[in-house]
Amino acid sequence: MRDLKVRIQEVHTSNYRVYRARKVWRELNRQGHAVARCTVERLMRELGITGAVRGKKVITTLPGGQVERAPDRLERDFVAKAPNRCWVADFTHVTTWAGVVYIVFVVETFSRRIVGWSAATVKATVFVLDAVEMAIWPRDRDQRPVGSGELIHHSDAGSQYTSFRLAEHLDAAGIAASIGPVGDAYDNALMESTIGLFKTELIKPRRPWKTLSEVELATAEYVDWYNHRRLHGEIGHVPPAEYEATYYTELTNPQVTTTT
Repeated sequence: MRDLKVRIQEVHTSNYRVYRARKVWRELNRQGHAVARCTVERLMRELGITGAVRGKKVITTLPGGQVERAPDRLERDFVAKAPNRCWVADFTHVTTWAGVVYIVFVVETFSRRIVGWSAATVKATVFVLDAVEMAIWPRDRDQRPVGSGELIHHSDAGSQYTSFRLAEHLDAAGIAASIGPVGDAYDNALMESTIGLFKTELIKPRRPWKTLSEVELATAEYVDWYNHRRLHGEIGHVPPAEYEATYYTELTNPQVTTTT
């Protein structure tokens, strides 16, 4: 039992101290430690270990109306059957000693993977473009390019997402822009969930933040953990990168079934 307590502490500490009993239990079983969930819950109580608790959403987006908006191509249907079919985007803010830092994320709806992000001290279209470019580049590098007309980029009606410059950039990349309705609390729920986790698991526990550079470095480390190690219940309690890798493996090596 003592060894199990040590293992629980290691799992909790190596995952930003955010895992509650369910995820600690899942990770232990992934590592080959067969243990009951109730046992993990009891030992975590004895150790005084608790996970992160989500807070309330803070609105940082103001509607933009300077150009004609793209249509809502999703209508709350965020289910994708393959990678590079639907990306969702939004941004949040972090208060630092040097001022406010804005962070934008692009998330792959198929795997929940954060495929692009960027940070800046000004809510300008350029930092949204940087996140989109980050999302596109590795797909080309890994020879899994975004097919023209296959991918939708969905966001809210903020001015950064309704700008002509972003619309032009998406069109040049063969990506269809999609803008959700104004004032719909349920639109882009996946993106709201991702940002909520980011704030709960990284930003709040490490306050106060000092500079843009400090936030950028911590975000880069968090995104790497989020994509390659964090367990996501919506995709079978595996990390997003593993989920995508499994998809491509099965795509190139399909299971052959025979009938007798």
